[in-house]
Amino acid sequence: MPTSDHTPAAPVRLTHPEWSKDAVIYQINQRHFTPEGTFAAAAEHLPRLRDLGVDILWLMPINPIGEQNRKGGLGSPYAVRDYLAVNPEFGTLGDLRDFVDRAHDLGLRVIVDWVANHTAWDNALTTEHPEWYRTDFKGDFVPTPWWDWDDVIDLDYDQPGLRAYMAQAMAHWVREADIDGFRCDVAGYVPVDFWETARAELEAIKPVFLLAEWENRDLHVGAFDATYAWSWNETMHHIAHGRASATDLKVYYAWNERAYPRDVMRMLFVSNHDKNAWEGTEYEQFGPMLDAAVVMSVVSEGIPMIYSGQEAGNDRRLTFFDKDEIVWREDPQGELYRRLIALKKAHPALWNAAWGARMVRVPNDAEDRVISFVRVHESGDAVVAAFNLSDAPARITLAVAPGQDLGYVDAFDGDSTVEYAEGSVWELPAWGYRVGVTPRA
Repeated sequence: MPTSDHTPAAPVRLTHPEWSKDAVIYQINQRHFTPEGTFAAAAEHLPRLRDLGVDILWLMPINPIGEQNRKGGLGSPYAVRDYLAVNPEFGTLGDLRDFVDRAHDLGLRVIVDWVANHTAWDNALTTEHPEWYRTDFKGDFVPTPWWDWDDVIDLDYDQPGLRAYMAQAMAHWVREADIDGFRCDVAGYVPVDFWETARAELEAIKPVFLLAEWENRDLHVGAFDATYAWSWNETMHHIAHGRASATDLKVYYAWNERAYPRDVMRMLFVSNHDKNAWEGTEYEQFGPMLDAAVVMSVVSEGIPMIYSGQEAGNDRRLTFFDKDEIVWREDPQGELYRRLIALKKAHPALWNAAWGARMVRVPNDAEDRVISFVRVHESGDAVVAAFNLSDAPARITLAVAPGQDLGYVDAFDGDSTVEYAEGSVWELPAWGYRVGVTPRA
C-alpha cells in the first residue's frame, strides 16, 4: 500500500527506451475489443497485433469503476474507484499479468491508461484522505469545472501526501504486472513537477514509456516521451471538411519543429476513443481524405497510433459507457497500416524522435493545396512525399530541396522510379499522395 513517508526521487532529463525508436502505438479499448471484454480474450489477438506490426499496446484504464454518479450501464473507465485493483469486468490481476507476459514473449510492450487528475466519487481516498481533494466554497468535492465530468471529482496536487501516493501507485503496477509505462489522462491538469518525479521513480524500476494526453513542450523535458498532436488531427479534420487548407497544416509542422525539442515524439492519429465516441468515426471525420491522413500519420514526423478496430474498417461509433463490440474482418485499411508500419521500420528516416530524420519542406507551385517534404537520414536513407489536400487533381512542379541526388522508388510497389529533382512534375489525384523511398540494400 503506498504511503506518504518516503523521499521522492529527483527528476532527471529523460531518455527514451531503445525499443521505442521505430514503435507504433495500438490502443486497446478492452470493453469493446472482444465479446468477452476481458484481458484473457484480448490476449488471443496478440499474435495478430504482432503481425500487424505494432509495438506498444495501450490498455485503457484497468481499475475498478465507481458506482456513485456512474454514467451509462458500465460507467466511464476514467472514473477510478481503486488505483490498486483490477476491474473485474476485465478479469483478475493474474489475467493482466498473463496478458503482459504473453505480449512480452511476442516482443510487444504494454502501457496502461492512468487517471491522476480525478477519481470516482466513491474512491476510498474520499474517506481516508478527504484533504487530498479540491473543494468548493462550501467545502464540497468538485468535478473538473466547465466539462460534463460529474461522475468524477478533482484531486489537489498541492498535497504532498497525494503526490507520494500517486507516484507509488503507478510504481505498484510496474512492479506487480511488469507493465512498460503509462498513457496519462489529461496530463496537463496535473503539475509537470509531479510527472517528472513519478517518471524518475518508475525509471528506478525499469525503462518506461510515458504518453501524455496533452500538447505542451515542457512535459517532454523530464516526464513524457510522447504527447498528443491534437492540433494535427484537428487541422487535418478541418481540411477534410473544407474549413482549412494545406497552408494551415504547415503551421502545425512549423510549430512542431521550432517550439518543441528535437528529441520528442508527437502522437499522430486519425481516431481514438474520444474521437470515435463523441465526434465520429474516421470515415465521418475524414471522408475521401482518410487514406491520405493515415499515410501522413506514419510518414511525417511523429509516433503513429491506431485505435481498436481501425484495421478492421470499423465504421461505427462505439458506445462509451456500455458494452459494444468491434466486428473483426479483413479490410483494406488494415493492409494499408500493415504496409506503412513495415515501411516505417525499414527506413530510419521514418523512425521516432531523434532516431529519425527531420521533415524538410520541398517547395512546389501549389502550396495552398499540396504539402511536400523530404526526410533525409544521416545514414543516407531518405523518404520524399507529397499530399494533395484538396478535392481537385493537382499537377505540381518541385523546387530544389535536399536529397535529390539519392534516387527513389515508389514506397508501395518498391520498384517504379520516383523522379525527385528540381523541376520534377508530379500528378496527384484529389486527396492523393505519392511517397518515394531510397531503395534498401
